[in-house]
Amino acid sequence: MFEFHADRKRYFDIQVLNAEKYVIPFIGEKFPVKPGMRVLEIGCGEGGVLKAFINKGCEGVGVELDLPRVEDAKNFMAEDLAAGKIRFVSKDIYQVDPATELNGLFDIIVLKDVIEHIHDQPKLIGWMRHFLKPASADYPGGIIFFGFPPWYMPFGGHQQICRSKISRLPWIHLLPRGIYRRILTKKKEPVADLMEIRDTRISIERFEKICKKEGYSFLHHRHYLLNPIYEWKFGWKPRTQGLLIKAIPFFRNFLTTCVYYIIQVKVKPAP
Repeated sequence: MFEFHADRKRYFDIQVLNAEKYVIPFIGEKFPVKPGMRVLEIGCGEGGVLKAFINKGCEGVGVELDLPRVEDAKNFMAEDLAAGKIRFVSKDIYQVDPATELNGLFDIIVLKDVIEHIHDQPKLIGWMRHFLKPASADYPGGIIFFGFPPWYMPFGGHQQICRSKISRLPWIHLLPRGIYRRILTKKKEPVADLMEIRDTRISIERFEKICKKEGYSFLHHRHYLLNPIYEWKFGWKPRTQGLLIKAIPFFRNFLTTCVYYIIQVKVKPAP
């Protein structure tokens, strides 16, 4: 297991830095992040990504089902919480009422390293339109940011959370289901968690297909050969994917360690 996965405060700090240096600038290239904007993060964990938006003057709301992680978030962001800059909801996102529990709609929704854990991805992606501020004459409408590792990439099975040598074996998660499960069991790894990730796997092509089907357009995207988070994991500088590899469907999944996307609800042309 990589050390920072066990140190939640360090993980929080890394998420803040990564969001400030890469996520927010990426969003800002097409959708300027301004003070006063409302930001919702689904699967916010300890709140590190949201903290970066709070530092930009935004108002944040984090939804996270894992209560211990919410308690960590509240401790790490105690001052922001007391100042009313952020609030947390420990609940299944499908059970949340935007009007009564989230105090309205949002300019930006963030799902970072989350969509690959969701069982019914089309349902969530389609349903999130209900959380976005609609477009108007002087406002383009809210946006959704996604950052995730394609399933077929070297560590797309999240085997880095393992404690055995499996954590260092690229593409082992692509073994047939039964064989992979037996290996995890033999090594006494978190079988249920890792098999769930296998069941909810998502490729670049499937993600794009779902977004189009659910009525979104792509405002911006970037594929990385080296994930920005590797700057803190390994000391490696981020590197975007080469244009040739990026253009090859399916094959690009094996060599792309992370993708960033911004989507927006399609605006129907006036009759």
